[in-house]
Amino acid sequence: MKLSNFNLMINENTKIYVAAPAGVATGGPELLHQLVYHLRNDLGRDAYMYYYPSTSNNPVHPAYRDYNNPFVHHIADEPQNILIVPEVVSGVQLLKRYKKLQKVIWWLSVNNFLISAVSANKFSRFTLVRVLNKAASSLGRSLEWDYREVILAKILPNKSATLKLFKTYDIYQANLHMCQSYYAMDFLTSMSIKNKVYLSDYLNKEFLKQNFDPKEKADLVAFNPKKGRMFTTQIIKAGRGIDFVPIEKMTRTEVIDLLRRAKVYIDFGDHPGKDRIPREAAILGCCVIVGKRGSAANERDMPIPSKYKFEVTKANIPSIIKAILFCLENYNRVYREFDEYRMIIKKEPELFLQDLERIFGAGKTKQSVPKGAA
Repeated sequence: MKLSNFNLMINENTKIYVAAPAGVATGGPELLHQLVYHLRNDLGRDAYMYYYPSTSNNPVHPAYRDYNNPFVHHIADEPQNILIVPEVVSGVQLLKRYKKLQKVIWWLSVNNFLISAVSANKFSRFTLVRVLNKAASSLGRSLEWDYREVILAKILPNKSATLKLFKTYDIYQANLHMCQSYYAMDFLTSMSIKNKVYLSDYLNKEFLKQNFDPKEKADLVAFNPKKGRMFTTQIIKAGRGIDFVPIEKMTRTEVIDLLRRAKVYIDFGDHPGKDRIPREAAILGCCVIVGKRGSAANERDMPIPSKYKFEVTKANIPSIIKAILFCLENYNRVYREFDEYRMIIKKEPELFLQDLERIFGAGKTKQSVPKGAA
């Protein structure tokens, strides 16, 4: 058996299992399906999806059937095999079932682990906040505060609390930690984890193949109402006369149509990993204005001009409104400031394959374009 550069033992008998929640279609599960696809088709690895709960009769969401990834109901707990799980508690808890195989956590986010870990404690003081938020949402209403922001404000700055969660869920048992963002890389370094490697992602083909015409742009500001709701609401109230359009209850085609027409996209959420929608907005010609939170706070995960990044404080709202108006009024010149960001996003499919090969070994074939990017 050969020892890889990243503390994994891989040979011709190695089976790689990638765990994903059954029947769920969001950004995270899509990356997990892409991973298995490329392990099989580019690296020639014996890779499978493992859906949890494993008792599900129909675990493959229709959105991922085109990947044609085989899946298993049983994982062979053998030393040469590898189990890769997402960083959320429901994924990490699967690792404790196995004693012999090699364990990998893919940190698709940082904040989602913290929130899922805190939320798993039914007796946590944050539980009531979460329950009230969900109840309000089911009634079509929103509260003035968001449980994600309440939890993160208390946990993120508190290293001892985070360390306790790491020990509770035995994060240190993993042979390797893969990081979707440099935000995750830095976070794991702060938690004294050394066995880590960068493996990011790329946008779906429906966005990468799009073009935009500056002449078709309108004075619209797109935003995701699920991201940083409390602060974004304050911005909208202060920006009277500005046409803010929520990305809500839309198909992928409708999102593309909106972002192709909008001049600006704002995101003052917690940016738990290298978020998808800011990149989709940039590819479709939007000027991107964000809060300095999570992955958006560093220049490697979000390489946009610093003047479009703001500390999330009430005192900065006038400056944020001013930046939005500047982009709307000077769009034909300003959108060029995001050309480098767009170029980096377009290179992500190629870089993903390179990093994957670096971790799991040389591929037997090379596809011209990754699945989901063609």
